[in-house]
Amino acid sequence: MPVADSAPVRLATAERQPLIVAAAVALAGRVSPGAVTTADIAREVGVTQGALFRHFASREAIWLAVMDWVTQHLLVRLESAATRPAESESATPALDALARVFTAHVDFIVECPGVPRLIFHDLQQPTDSPLKHQLGLLLQRYRLLLSRLLQDAVRAGEAPADLDVAASTTMFIGIAQGLAMQSILNGPGSDLRAEAARVLPLYLRSIRQTP
Repeated sequence: MPVADSAPVRLATAERQPLIVAAAVALAGRVSPGAVTTADIAREVGVTQGALFRHFASREAIWLAVMDWVTQHLLVRLESAATRPAESESATPALDALARVFTAHVDFIVECPGVPRLIFHDLQQPTDSPLKHQLGLLLQRYRLLLSRLLQDAVRAGEAPADLDVAASTTMFIGIAQGLAMQSILNGPGSDLRAEAARVLPLYLRSIRQTP
């Protein structure tokens, strides 16, 4: 992701906005997103609060831009992982693609710890919001990708013909979200990738066609 600059250089909005988004994500990885102020973000970027508002109209607009960045970058990673050629001729294409998607998601969580903190914070809010709506669209696209791969697995005989695709999709996302929550609770010292490597085979075993 883009890295925020520290020099008070006047940049065009198209150049400054990614730096502001990067600063917001970095701050969310260190403190509760609800406690992050526009003054904090401005200080992280290295500009005045007034300069910040030349590029975003409000604090909410910044977080919406953050979620837009998450949607674009996470989905690109997941789609790329799903379509990457198998490394082994004996691989099971659809289930291997699911495994790569899972690993790509975990890698994203590890690299951007502020993202799950932002998502869980917004989901706790009692009312609907543009941010929550945007998150819903992201999850909808994620579910479509997983459903397609699971249906491919059924057609290829890698998963049983009576596999509950919707439930298997929910289980996949639930495991990934559970690991994200665990990463928040355990802090930066936890080895999330190692834990994911232990959980993934259990999921694949639950949906794999048995002889």
